[in-house]
Amino acid sequence: MKDDYDMTFTDEDLEQAINWADTGTAALDRLLVVARGDTGQSGIVARFLMSWWNAEALGGFNLTELWSVDGNIASDIQTVIEYIRRIRSYPDSLGYGEQFQEIVRQWR
Repeated sequence: MKDDYDMTFTDEDLEQAINWADTGTAALDRLLVVARGDTGQSGIVARFLMSWWNAEALGGFNLTELWSVDGNIASDIQTVIEYIRRIRSYPDSLGYGEQFQEIVRQWR
């Protein structure tokens, strides 16, 4: 088993990273669509996304709110959490700044 702190990368490692990026951005794109809606689940997703962008200014995310979303939305949130951990970036640095500004305007 490869040590998580080993910084040598194989072709397989790079392919896995690309696949994770694709998986993460696909889940994020789906959540952005949900967050632009006007349902209770939309508000939950919006709060989750805003907490990533700026938790201090926009509020944190209460994990118990996951109890109130459909399974596919919860799965996308879990995927985005792993995506955030892997990429170590804020959404605006990934080109999502405008979409996140729209969500803030809608929900704050």
